[in-house]
Amino acid sequence: MRRLTGSQDVTAVARGRRGSPSDLVLGATYLLLSAGMIYLSVESSIATPLWPMLLLTAAGVATLAVRHQFPLAAFVASLACMVASFAVGSGAEAILVIPLLYRAGLILRPAAAWMWLAAAAVVDAIGAAVLVYRLHNGPPLLGLGLRVGAPDWATEWLNFFLLLAAAALIATLLGVNVGHRRRNIAALVDRAEQLRRERDQRASIAVAEERERIAREMHDVIAHSLSVMIALADGAEAAAERRPEESRAAIGRVAETGRRTLGEVRRLLGRVRGDDVSPGEVPQPGVAQVSGLIDEFRDAGLPVRLELSGGIPDDPALGLTIYRIVQESLTNALRHARGVREVLVRVDLGDDVEILVEDASEAAAAASDPGRGLVGIRERAALYDGEVQSGPRDGGGWRVLVRLPVRSGEK
Repeated sequence: MRRLTGSQDVTAVARGRRGSPSDLVLGATYLLLSAGMIYLSVESSIATPLWPMLLLTAAGVATLAVRHQFPLAAFVASLACMVASFAVGSGAEAILVIPLLYRAGLILRPAAAWMWLAAAAVVDAIGAAVLVYRLHNGPPLLGLGLRVGAPDWATEWLNFFLLLAAAALIATLLGVNVGHRRRNIAALVDRAEQLRRERDQRASIAVAEERERIAREMHDVIAHSLSVMIALADGAEAAAERRPEESRAAIGRVAETGRRTLGEVRRLLGRVRGDDVSPGEVPQPGVAQVSGLIDEFRDAGLPVRLELSGGIPDDPALGLTIYRIVQESLTNALRHARGVREVLVRVDLGDDVEILVEDASEAAAAASDPGRGLVGIRERAALYDGEVQSGPRDGGGWRVLVRLPVRSGEK
């Protein structure tokens, strides 16, 4: 919550609705009190001069009217009106200080509110002295006669001062306590709003990450399957006239690849909807399915050699990551490599996982656009703080090397 400092302490009192019901009640209360005390002052045979009381009443109304726009000026005016009222008025203007001190405690910093109270206490001491002097020397107050006998100045001054100071202290304490509670409530409301925004932001980030994950999975599944199916279909078309049996077998593998792809897409969509695993659902691929993946690419015409070492990890997420990296690397080789002589896939499942996919083919230039596939490989490796190196290899072809620093507890 923002705290008020410097000149803001003075202008902060002006906050709130002008002309609110509380302002009307305060003004009416002051006018009724002033009218009653003026009546008591003039109806007796020992009357107080009328015009000073009327002028002080007008000054009091003006003070209340401007207390929102000019709070500090209104506070100073209320103190002056109090002393003047004790000197020549009805004394009703003494209450003007109370609402201003309450509002100062309500809005200002506590230190500033106590400074206002200290200033009021000093003026209260002066006002008490003026009042004691008036009671003994005139003019009359509220139709009462002057006191006679030896005055006890100290006792009378102390009594009036304690009464005025106690009223000012109570008003300030009430304002500070109510203001502190309101500030706490405002801070709680702000905190709740901040937590709501953070929650919504986290939810938005989670949705975006989930969309990215689904898009990455769909890309890997569909791009791989379509590449394999296109290669098989091209081979089937080329062998249709001279080797019809091989052509029919290739068409069968196209259908098998399409059905498996459809099963994987259904599995992904089922995870999005939160469906339970059905008995016939295609299982999530892992390291154990890498050899089957190699066979698919061999059937598509890619001469792949697999070297797999180390134990299969227990973590299914890690297994899926390894599978997708190999799948995407081979898909890129099938789609982009020309004159492929051999493709080596080496997966080392030691303390750290190392995946190497390189093809011996015609020389390839470094791509300015890494493509969606290589971006997906880097994103998967980043989940394990991994490292990805990709580019043309010596002697022609392309090389992808991925290192995943996996702790033993995660395998």
